[in-house]
Amino acid sequence: MSNPPALAEQVSAFAASARIETLPADVVESVKLRVLDTVGIAVAATGMDTSEAARRWAIAQAGSGTSSAIGVHGGLPASLAAFVNGVLAHSLDFDDTHLPSVLHPSASVVPAVLAVAEQCGSSGGDLITAIAVGLEVCVRLGMAGYDEAAGNSTFFEHGQHATAICGTMGAAVAVAMLLGRAETAHHALGVAASMASGIIESNRTGGTVKRLHCGWAAHSAIAAAELVSLGVTGPPTVLEGRFGFFQAWLHGDFDPAAISDHLGERWHVPDIFFKPYPANHFTHAAVDAGRRLRDQGVDPRQVRRIVLGVPAPNLRTIGEPIDVKRAPLTGYMAQFSGPYAVAVGLLGGGGLGASREDYTDELATDPQRRALMAKIEVVADEECTKIFPRQFPAVLTAELTDGRVLIEKVLTTRGGPERPLSAAELAAKFDANVGGVLSRPDSESIISTCQQLERATDVRGITLPLRHHTPIHRILD
Repeated sequence: MSNPPALAEQVSAFAASARIETLPADVVESVKLRVLDTVGIAVAATGMDTSEAARRWAIAQAGSGTSSAIGVHGGLPASLAAFVNGVLAHSLDFDDTHLPSVLHPSASVVPAVLAVAEQCGSSGGDLITAIAVGLEVCVRLGMAGYDEAAGNSTFFEHGQHATAICGTMGAAVAVAMLLGRAETAHHALGVAASMASGIIESNRTGGTVKRLHCGWAAHSAIAAAELVSLGVTGPPTVLEGRFGFFQAWLHGDFDPAAISDHLGERWHVPDIFFKPYPANHFTHAAVDAGRRLRDQGVDPRQVRRIVLGVPAPNLRTIGEPIDVKRAPLTGYMAQFSGPYAVAVGLLGGGGLGASREDYTDELATDPQRRALMAKIEVVADEECTKIFPRQFPAVLTAELTDGRVLIEKVLTTRGGPERPLSAAELAAKFDANVGGVLSRPDSESIISTCQQLERATDVRGITLPLRHHTPIHRILD
């Protein structure tokens, strides 16, 4: 009896067989919405300091190209355009999340595929197919590192950013497809595995480096696939081998069936959660719970004490060190604070319930919010821990000065299959993200192209408008 093909070879066969005509309808619609969502989020991040740094770095690297980067006049090489757009797509922590793998697939895959599709003149159908496969591969690699007994991602337990690590791999397969090398996508995986990286200590104690992760993943994915097209090869057993991807990252503790079972038949893409709020996903239920208190008429001045119960694994990200989480110094640090999320629910909120305007440096240090956060504890909750990580729940217990004790349980995460965001809500999110940045004709071009993407002959209706807002103008020699 012959041995089954190596896992990377099975992924390669999956990529080679994918066609827009045979993709399930819900996968096609999901990808179209994810392109719109990812582009809108990236545009919204255009004015951030790290976005400017990403653009300046990309512009300084090399000559011109045909791919569009947000805020850069003229074209860049695909890998550099993907770097810029990937940085922006992940910078607001507004990008989609897969559960229970706890990774953000679209922020790496979509920028990489868009950049190469523009360079190659790919059709919208080819774009959709490549993104669908890239997202699926990214999620399946993440799920292979999910520990069912521990109820958590082994990547996460090791301090590794699965988003960037698996995102590099999934995007590399997707790019290989657009370069006409789907049959040898296992080589793209083999090369990309030596480029995948990312650690998440900045979630706990600050620093903006995490914003770069998806941009670097997209950049590395394109570099890997392009190098393969020039003859570089990777090991066929790159995933399961003795010195392969899972041995290197997870000490060999992984589930190969999560990659291969029903590959091409069962799609995870439609199950990826869209984010309604621009903050770490672990904090969203806390926002909802705080908002429920607000809807009951609770005034923050009535609060004597609040206990925010969350899944035990989340404590390290949104509850520790508690002194830091109660007093974030910047809007970015506030995005990873459980106490701040409760304050947003009680004091802020706009758009879908919380808006980008709630996560500014000024509000992070606002005396009223600081006073409220000082009364908030974050603890492990048994009920929440049992549900995690298929949902990111929260239980909020508020003790008021009049003696009342109010308990709000938010056990499902908004934006997922159980509480989905509608197409209209995602369109509103896009409008809010690009408003004041893109002109109405440019935003309408992106919306229209995404809505009819499977029929588009090219992707320039999405990409060219991204050049029109130019905080940095590329100076050509």
